[in-house]
Amino acid sequence: MSEPDAPEEAPPQRPLLRLRDPLPPVVETEAALAATCAAVAAGSGPVAIDAERASGYRYSQRAYLIQLRREGSGTHLVDPIPFASMAPLQEVLDGTEWILHAATQDLPCLADVGLTPSALFDTELAGRLLGYPRVGLATLVETLLGQRLAKEHSAVDWSTRPLPEPWLEYAALDVEVLVELRDVLAEELVETGKDEWARQEFDALRGFRPAVRVDAWRRTSGVHRVRGRRSLGAVRALWELRDEIARERDVTPGRILPDSAIVAAASAMPTDRRTLLRTQGFHGRGASRYATQWVEALLAVGELPEEQLPTRAPRGDGPPLPRTWPEKDPVAARRLAAAKEAVAALSEEHGIPAENLLTPDHLRRVLWAPPATRVPEELAVAVDGLLQGFAARPWQRELMVPLLVDAVLAGDVEPEGTP
Repeated sequence: MSEPDAPEEAPPQRPLLRLRDPLPPVVETEAALAATCAAVAAGSGPVAIDAERASGYRYSQRAYLIQLRREGSGTHLVDPIPFASMAPLQEVLDGTEWILHAATQDLPCLADVGLTPSALFDTELAGRLLGYPRVGLATLVETLLGQRLAKEHSAVDWSTRPLPEPWLEYAALDVEVLVELRDVLAEELVETGKDEWARQEFDALRGFRPAVRVDAWRRTSGVHRVRGRRSLGAVRALWELRDEIARERDVTPGRILPDSAIVAAASAMPTDRRTLLRTQGFHGRGASRYATQWVEALLAVGELPEEQLPTRAPRGDGPPLPRTWPEKDPVAARRLAAAKEAVAALSEEHGIPAENLLTPDHLRRVLWAPPATRVPEELAVAVDGLLQGFAARPWQRELMVPLLVDAVLAGDVEPEGTP
């Protein structure tokens, strides 16, 4: 009788990252800010930057803590709330390279306090360009630097004052090794010939601003279960009222009223406070405190003429859903199928996620309504112009234009056996 296989041993746990220097005090006075600016100016090399918001607690996306670290300067924790201006810090940072992880999350709130980069390096985006399957900060630090990053305070309320010391230590650790991580990733980008691609991507990020959502109420969780235009109008009315209340109170909307309650009320359409408060999800202070307003909003929807009620699917300016292409335009469907196959091969060849080669929406727009010419050279020029209009970077256009030209031409070829 053979011996049973011994259980595989779990890989040893990586050492937990610790602060190299004592935790610095929070910068919350003009004198302390001046000292921080002087220290950062005296340092050398790029500056690691991070910001903490109170997502899940506050309506606004303002920064409640800004962390900085630079060689020769150490780590600094700046509370931006007491200051009318971050101009002294911006002046010191001007001309330096910023290192951020997932820059699109932090750049808007940093810009709101007057901090904008002259140059930047995004460690998350670098990881994507290099083909790492998981590009969270903790994962990259463990994979590339061999250290474990604690994340137990990632979802706390950073608007709390004073901030507890364990939270501050967590925040300081987020910039502790960003410089080292940047150097490792930058070397790998050079080795793989992707450093110029990364430079173009980072330059494009500097002007990033989040897109303004149109009809944001349509993203209400569970809205797909609502039937009828009047009920959709009720979702819209309750969502907009909740958003107004949340903005005024600077509280995240879900803490006023959950999405599930909006959907339930839109389906039941209660007409008085008592019935409303018996509706699923209408419990808690937000539901009862604003009950009269919720009912008034529903009653107003009940009186709207049909033409003022929203439709299920708003008319957009882009192409239809890809699943409808075979029926709506078989030629466009063949283009898309050919492009998807080619993009998948290109993604595998270069070790880059397909969505980083070209934004999927832009891919579909080109293939749904391509230029009229079918002369390959003219088509290439026209497709390149479309991609420029979508702000695709030169490296993306170089890779994608030949692929898209081939897909457009392939779509025109009738498959064998077609009647």
